[in-house]
Amino acid sequence: MSMADAPLTDKRILLGVSGGIAAYKAAELARGLAATGAQVQVVMTQAATEFVGPLTFQALTGRPVRIALFDAAHEAAMGHIELARWPDLVLVAPASANTLARLAQGRADDLLSTLCLATAAPIAVAPAMNQQMWRNAATAENVATLVARGVRVWGPESGDQACGDVGPGRLREPEDLLQDVQRLLLGGRLTGVSALVTAGPTREPLDPVRYLGNRSSGKMGYAVATALAAEGADVTLVSGPVALSAPHGVRRVMVETAQEMHDAVLARLTGCRLFVAAAAVADYRPLDAADQKIKKHADELQVELIKNPDILAAVAARPDAPFTVGFAAETENLARYAEAKRRTKGVDMIAANQVGAGLGFDSDDNALWISWDGGDVQLPSMDKGRLATRLVQLITERLHAQAPAENPR
Repeated sequence: MSMADAPLTDKRILLGVSGGIAAYKAAELARGLAATGAQVQVVMTQAATEFVGPLTFQALTGRPVRIALFDAAHEAAMGHIELARWPDLVLVAPASANTLARLAQGRADDLLSTLCLATAAPIAVAPAMNQQMWRNAATAENVATLVARGVRVWGPESGDQACGDVGPGRLREPEDLLQDVQRLLLGGRLTGVSALVTAGPTREPLDPVRYLGNRSSGKMGYAVATALAAEGADVTLVSGPVALSAPHGVRRVMVETAQEMHDAVLARLTGCRLFVAAAAVADYRPLDAADQKIKKHADELQVELIKNPDILAAVAARPDAPFTVGFAAETENLARYAEAKRRTKGVDMIAANQVGAGLGFDSDDNALWISWDGGDVQLPSMDKGRLATRLVQLITERLHAQAPAENPR
C-alpha cells in the first residue's frame, strides 16, 4: 500500500485555512484527508472566506466550518477550548505571512490563533505567500521562532505565483501535504533507519585566500536530507560550505575540503543503513597549498594537482556497506556516464542530472535520471524539494526490497 493510500481512520485533523489565493488548494487537501478516513474540522480566518466559501469545506468534510472566536452556538461550553483539545494534529494550510507572524507572537485574537495557542496537539504550517514576503527577514525570523517551538514547517515550494512572480512561496501540493500528515501521524517508512547524507561543494585551498571549488549550492542534498527526515530517518548531514540553514530535525556537520568530508563520513558509518552522496566533491586538490597569498608576478602559474579520496567508492567497498546512492553531474552522455559510474563504484543506485547552461547547480529546479540494478526511471524537472521526495520514495522502495541476506544491516 502506498503512502497516498495509508488510512487515517479516526485521526482528527483540525485544518486551519488563512487568507490567500492558495486557499482553494486547501479544499483539495480537505477532500484528500477525508478520503483517508480522517475526521476533518476546518477553521477559517475571516480573510480566508474572501477566497473560498465555508460551504465548500462543509460539503467536503461533513462538518460545519468554524470561523468566529465568539460563537454563541458553542461558547456556552467554552467551545474554543474544547475544540483545541479535540485534534490529533493542527495543520494550517495555507499559512499566510500574517498568520505566521500572529502565531510567532502568540496572538489569540481570532479563533485559529487561539486554538494554536491553546492546543497540546502537534502543529504544522504550510506557508504560502509572495516570494518577496517569504524572503523578508521578518518572515524568516517568525518561521525560525515557530521551528524553535516545535512547529513543523512544510514547504513552501518554488515556481510560478498567482501574482506573476517566480520563486519560493507556493503552497506545497495537497498530495504532498497529505503524505506529510500520514508520516507524522502513522510513522515514516524509514523510522529507525540511520542515514548519512553529503551535500554542497568542497573547497581545496591554493593559498590562504583562494581555493578550487565548484558551483554546487547544496540545495539538492539538503532537500534529500529533509525528505529522509520526513520519512522518519535519523539523518546526519555532512555539508560543504553553503549558504543554507540546517534542515529541521537533521544533525549537520560542516566541513570544507574533500579530505575533511571523507574523514567525517567514515567516522559516522557505524550503524548507518543508508548513505546518499549528493555532494559535489572536488576530484583533485593542489599538492602544496601556499602558506602566504600567491602574488601576481609571472604571466603563468602552474599548479600541481593530486587526486582526492573517493568517498563514494570507499563507502560502497566496505564489507558492512550501507545502501549507497551516488549522484552524477554530467554535461553530456548523461545515462551512459552515470551508469558507468554506478557499476565502477559498486553503488546500489545512481541519480544523475544534467549541468551547465542554467541546469542543476544554483537552480531551484532539477531533473534526475535514476538507475539501479534491473531498472531506471526519469524524473522530470521540478522543484528540488518535490524531486527529493520522489527520489526518497524510490530509495525507500529499493531499500525495503532487498532480501535479508543482501541487507543484513
